[in-house]
Amino acid sequence: MRILSVLLGLALMAGPASAAEEWGIEFEEEARLTVTVVDIVCELTGNCPENCGGGKRQLGLLTGEGRLVPAAKNFDPFAGTQADLVPFCGKKTVVDGLLIENPKLPMFAVQFKKSAGPDGKWARGNWFVKEWAKANPDKPAKQWFRHDPRITAKIERTGKLGIPGLKLEE
Repeated sequence: MRILSVLLGLALMAGPASAAEEWGIEFEEEARLTVTVVDIVCELTGNCPENCGGGKRQLGLLTGEGRLVPAAKNFDPFAGTQADLVPFCGKKTVVDGLLIENPKLPMFAVQFKKSAGPDGKWARGNWFVKEWAKANPDKPAKQWFRHDPRITAKIERTGKLGIPGLKLEE
């Protein structure tokens, strides 16, 4: 009986194969991958600034088999993966989320991430809003995109539809 209790305890400590939340989209599959976080432009062209472009470039996940998969954001609407993944640039990382095997554009929606080393601790893929809230302490972060000064300035210039001079009512 004691051996069974120990085995059950070890199984519970190991956790599920994936902690991802399904979205119900075609081609999605819960997945946990060990990857290297890379700058996609660097991988494709050899133009490689330091630190994966410092958050100004699209990031990707390079598998041990050499497959390059674009990283997509999960929890925060309209936010990229840079805040979550730039700290892992060039490093072995474990990502948990949804692998979307769409034949036209496969991608990986990062829901959780951690360093692949023995000291890696899981963190939710929501660092963008935390960073935005620090930079904009006087604005509500829940719907950051409605309060971001860059976005409001762009809407002021081009309108809500992105077409200068065209109003939403028209």
